Amino acid sequence: MKKRTQFWVAGSFFCAAIVMACQKEDNLLSQNSTTTETKTPTIITPSNNELNTARVTLGKMLFWDPILSGEKDVACATCHHPNNAYTDGLDLSIGTNAVGYGTSRYFPSSNTLPLIKRNSMTILNTVFNGMGSDGSINSETAPMFWDSRTHSLESQALEPIKTLEEMRGHAYSESLSLDSVVARLKNIAEYRQLFKNAFGNEQSINSTNISKAMADFERTLVANNSPYDRYQRGDKSAMTNLQIQGMEAFTEVGCINCHSGPMFSDYQLHVLSVPDNTKTGGTDAGANGNYSFRTASLRNVTLTAPFMHNGVFQNLNQILQFYGNIAGGDSQNPRVNIRQVDQKIRQIRVRNNQQRLIAFINALTDTNFDKSIPARVPSNLNPGGSIKGF
Repeated sequence: MKKRTQFWVAGSFFCAAIVMACQKEDNLLSQNSTTTETKTPTIITPSNNELNTARVTLGKMLFWDPILSGEKDVACATCHHPNNAYTDGLDLSIGTNAVGYGTSRYFPSSNTLPLIKRNSMTILNTVFNGMGSDGSINSETAPMFWDSRTHSLESQALEPIKTLEEMRGHAYSESLSLDSVVARLKNIAEYRQLFKNAFGNEQSINSTNISKAMADFERTLVANNSPYDRYQRGDKSAMTNLQIQGMEAFTEVGCINCHSGPMFSDYQLHVLSVPDNTKTGGTDAGANGNYSFRTASLRNVTLTAPFMHNGVFQNLNQILQFYGNIAGGDSQNPRVNIRQVDQKIRQIRVRNNQQRLIAFINALTDTNFDKSIPARVPSNLNPGGSIKGF
C-alpha cells in the first residue's frame, strides 16, 4: 500500500522549524494558465522510505563524501554544488580524475576518461519531478535524467556511482561498484552509527539504504519563493510590469505547451533538434535514439546556465533564437528532419517577445535555498572531492 502524504519543504531542512509531509504548496500553475487558482500537491512517497531527520542527515553526508567514488576524488556535490544552484556551470560535466571547482574544473594531462556527455541538471525541486497540473506526484515513477532513463530519486541516486566517467573511474568494474562502496562505508565507525540512526541497526549499510538516504536529502532541496510565487500568493508588487507582460506572452507564444504545470515542465520527452556539442566527438541521440529529451523545469533556470541537455546555449536569448529558427522551418541538428521535431515546438512563435519572456523567466528565480556545506564528512576526505577555489 503506497503512502500518500502532503509534502512541501520550505527552505533549508536545518531551519528551526522543520516542515515535513505537511505544509501546503500554494503557488501551483495550472495546465492552461499562469494565473489561475492555486492547488495543493499530493505526493505519493515510496512506501518503504519514510522521510526523517536521521536519513536526511546521513544523505547529506553521503552527497558530499568522495568515499562513494572509485578514486575517492569526486562526490555528488562536485557536479551539483550549491554555489551554482546545485549544478556546475559547465556545458558538459567533468567527473572523476579531475580537479577544480565549477567552470575552473579540468582534467590533468594524464587523463584517460571522457567528459560526461550531458549537462548537469539542478537537483533543486527534484522532489517535484513528474508533478502534474493538478499538483499530484507519484514519486516512484518520477522521471530522472535528461532521457528519463530511471524513475524515482532513489533509483537516480545510484547511477552516477556506477558510471565510468562520473564517479566510478577505473577503480573497479560497474558490477562491483556498489558492493565496493558499501564495503568502504562499513569500515567507517561514524557511518555505521549514522546508518543505525537512520535505519535501526549497523547492519543496514547497503546500496538500497544509500539510495534512500540520498533521495531523502535531495527531497529537502526546495526553492519555492520566487517573485512569481509571491505574486501568486497575493503580493502584486512582487513582479514588474514587464514580467507580468512576459507571463501573458509565455502562454500566447506557446512556451506553456511544454513548460506547463507548477514546475513549468510537463516532464515529457520531446524532439527539439538541439545541435550536438562537438566536445563529445559524436552525437547524442537521447531517449529511444530519436533525439528526444525531457523538458527541464524553468524554476531557477537563470542560475543554471549553460542550457539544454548538452549545454550548447550560453544564455536565454540563444534559446529563444533557437525556437525562432525552428518556427521558421529550420531544424537545428542535421541529423533531425524538421518534420521529426515535436509539433508543439514547431508551433512556438516568439516573434518580438524576447525581452518580456526573459523578464518573466527571471521572475521564477528563488535564491533562498539550502547552500550549507558540511565542514567535514565521515571519511575525513575533502567535502565535495578534489575541488579548489571556492
